[in-house]
Amino acid sequence: MIGMREEIVRSFVAIGDAVATARTIVIASHTRPDGDAVGSALALGRSLLAAGKDVTIVNEDGLPETYGFLDPEGLLKRSNGVSGPFDIAIALDTANKERLGAHTLGLFENVRCLINIDHHVSNESYGDINCIDGASPAAGQMIFEYIRQHDLPLPDLARDALFVAISTDTGSFQYPATTARSYEIGAELIKAGADVGALSSKTYDNFPLRRLLVLRELLEVLKLGSRDRIASWSLTLEMKHRLGMQPGDTENLIDHLRGLKGVVVAAFFEELNDGSVRISLRSKSGEMADVCRICQRFAGGGHRLASGARVEGALSDIETQVLKRIDLVLENGEY
Repeated sequence: MIGMREEIVRSFVAIGDAVATARTIVIASHTRPDGDAVGSALALGRSLLAAGKDVTIVNEDGLPETYGFLDPEGLLKRSNGVSGPFDIAIALDTANKERLGAHTLGLFENVRCLINIDHHVSNESYGDINCIDGASPAAGQMIFEYIRQHDLPLPDLARDALFVAISTDTGSFQYPATTARSYEIGAELIKAGADVGALSSKTYDNFPLRRLLVLRELLEVLKLGSRDRIASWSLTLEMKHRLGMQPGDTENLIDHLRGLKGVVVAAFFEELNDGSVRISLRSKSGEMADVCRICQRFAGGGHRLASGARVEGALSDIETQVLKRIDLVLENGEY
């Protein structure tokens, strides 16, 4: 495929061989799925269904309300409402196995082959077949190449899901990781009938009111540090319960922090029901602050400019530890 390394092409061949001999397939992505996770899973699932495979698409947290337009038939199910067994399992856009969630991992047990397709450089290669392309800005871009390599069907809803997957993980084709190939694939999807205006409107201009209320709350607790090079905010359980938040309501809100003049690193801390804290970091400069390396100190990972972690502990303690580490990196490069 255009511009793809030989090892990625070879892994696509191995995946194709495994899929060809499978009757039942389960496809999943990480908990709290974003546009890339949802779009990649729905696109690959619909393509394989159109090719005659028995495919089940699941996610531990289900389909975020924001992306309901990509799944009018409700193909993507919550993992706890599905039962196996399955011949093979495919994990998408998930750097470590645990992020698939407990119910999803239960469905992955006893499959004869676990396939791991991801674009995060910190991926732990937990599959029987691992296809990891850290140069790709989105899992959706990898799925497009896989579909094209194997000449699989591309139904209209799969086409649209791929466009949304790539668009959301490239920041509407604006993030530094965006490649020339990203634009070429976007053009191919448009030529195939993707309506850019309609898809972009449904993706970026169709949020529930509570998302704006969440943003208002977060702006009230905005903090600046390290000579205004770090911008951060924290979302508490009390705030979430009071606003009736749903999964997906905070997706990309961190970009408001990242967009501040002078800010190098944006940090978002979210208190979770299980007593842990979800950390999301964004960097404007991988040279000044590689947030993947920072998150790896907290058992997380991702990319140089966008990474995350989940840590057990009190919100205030985790926030203090992470912000201190970011400051050390910005001041003297101490990771």
